[in-house]
Amino acid sequence: MSIALPIALISESARLADYQAPSTVVDSEHPVIADRARSLTTAATSPVEQIKLVYEWVRDAIAHTYDIQAELVTCTASEVLAQGHGFCFAKAHLLAALLRHCGIPTGFCYQRLVFDDAQPTRYTLHGLNAVYLAELDRWVRLDARGNKPGVQAEFDSDREQLAFPIRPHLGEVDYPTIYTQPNPLVVTALQTHPTAADLIAHLPAVL
Repeated sequence: MSIALPIALISESARLADYQAPSTVVDSEHPVIADRARSLTTAATSPVEQIKLVYEWVRDAIAHTYDIQAELVTCTASEVLAQGHGFCFAKAHLLAALLRHCGIPTGFCYQRLVFDDAQPTRYTLHGLNAVYLAELDRWVRLDARGNKPGVQAEFDSDREQLAFPIRPHLGEVDYPTIYTQPNPLVVTALQTHPTAADLIAHLPAVL
């Protein structure tokens, strides 16, 4: 479990509208995304409650592809929703699309992690999100990767509780930029490697 003070996040854009815009990958206006966003937030009485409801649903109801040993690789938000699973990057695409449909600015963040502790010199990128809390006038990072033994990410407006603690002595890195759209290297990897095994063999390691 990682409970840490937030790093100094850097917005790629000063315009919050850029963190609300749909795209081919973050297809927040797709009918299935719109329907799911509405159904998840019907009972919400504030943007913070909307964020919590949507985040916890993506974290818990959408499986991590590797955890369930699925073969298909998903990329766009609507694909992840239709298939019910995705790698961390793809789950971040879905979370962003759902929250953007609700009008909540949501961006993309990345970490460089050791892929396997048995191979401490092999790295991989890990994808997560940052959401803008208007009431607090600041960004908070969220990790919808999916909890499992040893991984316990939560939504907390006061402190970060991400899936993975950064271990600088192993060369792991928290990239501070909040991007308006998913990293092109990540999108290309998801779209050109159709099976999970192929993607894992070709995961990007650095931004």
